[in-house]
Amino acid sequence: MKDISIMFSIGSIEIKWYSFFLLVAFSLGALIIYLNRKKVNLSKIEIGDMLFNLVIIAILGARIYYVIFNLDYYLAYPVDIFKVWEGGLAIHGGIISGLLYLLYFCKKKGISIIKLTDIIVLALPLGQTIGRWGNFFNQEAYGPVTTYANLKSMHIPAFIINGMHIGNNYYHPTFLYESIWCLLIFVILLILFLLKIEKKGLYTSIYLIMYGIERLLVESMRQDSLMIYNVKIAQVVSTLMILIGIIILIYNWRSKNEYSNQ
Repeated sequence: MKDISIMFSIGSIEIKWYSFFLLVAFSLGALIIYLNRKKVNLSKIEIGDMLFNLVIIAILGARIYYVIFNLDYYLAYPVDIFKVWEGGLAIHGGIISGLLYLLYFCKKKGISIIKLTDIIVLALPLGQTIGRWGNFFNQEAYGPVTTYANLKSMHIPAFIINGMHIGNNYYHPTFLYESIWCLLIFVILLILFLLKIEKKGLYTSIYLIMYGIERLLVESMRQDSLMIYNVKIAQVVSTLMILIGIIILIYNWRSKNEYSNQ
């Protein structure tokens, strides 16, 4: 059976679809942030340095987060820790590590963390929309067992249905559900951006609330969730994201804090 995770190979060198989609996701995300650098008064060099560090730290954080919650396996097979191309990047780990770096960066540069995250979250859901397709080709991030007929009745394309035929079962393509939802988040934020609605913290709060709700729901279907005992860690983090998003929204709305007033 053909390995759908391989994009192409040159001799013994294999290029994975997972790596390709991550590269596209990071590249488009970085471009959006770069084009909006003037909103936080950063030079080309400053934003370039920030993006380079942010991507590296986010990838490391996403991997470390995943490894920690699969520690038994990686203690037995430590070399596999470095096989990032096989999957195993937890978005929540990337968000947490990236946020910690941004807090450091903003303090160093004397700029508002919320103003910077408002730019970053415009790019983040687009990156997630694209990046989730890497999960498809790695045949991971799937939901419960279902039937071919049920997936077909949902008008899911045949190639996705075939990709969700893992072992002897068909599974719900939860990667697809999240990809579509993240695209919706991006479209909403893009519309607000094009309408030049620049309420401080609005973009950050919308992303946190919408992605938190989506992940909370989709994670209930996931069969490969990171766990502590019987608790799905992603649902705990998603709940915190929703609460933080609501707090940011209420605080900045009541303070009437516009970008133009800063």
